[in-house]
Amino acid sequence: MTNEFNEQDVAPKKRRRRSEEIEAKETTKRIRWVQIRLIPIWLRIVLVLALLVGAAIGGVMFGYGFLGGGEANDALKWSTWQHIFDIIEGKE
Repeated sequence: MTNEFNEQDVAPKKRRRRSEEIEAKETTKRIRWVQIRLIPIWLRIVLVLALLVGAAIGGVMFGYGFLGGGEANDALKWSTWQHIFDIIEGKE
């Protein structure tokens, strides 16, 4: 049996030269994407906390004023909360 393929018949693989590989790496290193944050992380945390507090206050006012039948502004008074705490503790 003979070999059907000769070394000359097979097309050689294209290989990059070492210098071309180094140049390709250097060009990819030169071009670098830098992302700039529009809102810093600490400001994001402050905004999330402020939104949570605002949502809690809005929920208390909605629940006390609309669902509870009281005045919505009364939900922010300390006397209302003192009355609620007294009921929870069983003082009244």
